[in-house]
Amino acid sequence: MAKFTTKTLVSCALLAALAVVLSRFLAIAPTESVRFSLESIPVFLSGLLFGPVAGALVGFAEDALGAALFSPYGFNPLFCVPPILYGLAGGFARRWILAKPTIWRIGAAYCAAAALGSVLYQSWALSMIYADSIFLAFLAARAVQFAIVAAVDTLVTWLLLKSNVFGKVGIL
Repeated sequence: MAKFTTKTLVSCALLAALAVVLSRFLAIAPTESVRFSLESIPVFLSGLLFGPVAGALVGFAEDALGAALFSPYGFNPLFCVPPILYGLAGGFARRWILAKPTIWRIGAAYCAAAALGSVLYQSWALSMIYADSIFLAFLAARAVQFAIVAAVDTLVTWLLLKSNVFGKVGIL
């Protein structure tokens, strides 16, 4: 289990704050159920850098704080699962990715979290919230959305790891 030092806690708090800003202020939302953002990058990185527990906590904090403070719909615990999965994916794939940080390894971890959380689970959750909606309609729209988002997230994460920015600040 990872040690939660002051540096780890501060880093995770900064990553959670960055994820809130990316999800609530720098996102493109063409409809109320479709949103393009880079919010999962800091959540995934928290897991990758500090382990699955830290990643899951950052994912939960990002969603709970962002929704409670900035969403007109308020906090709904149904929607906490996908960000938690991004943090867990980064944490569980940590050794595998950091041993050889290729774009394909990073992409595989992102795609697992996106497919299970953002596409399947959240499509189901949205169809439960919007009772007149059809699960398959959400599934189709979100599959396209998260194919694009996962590709961009993968590229940005790979570029960050390739630049050794985390080694320069003493995290890796």
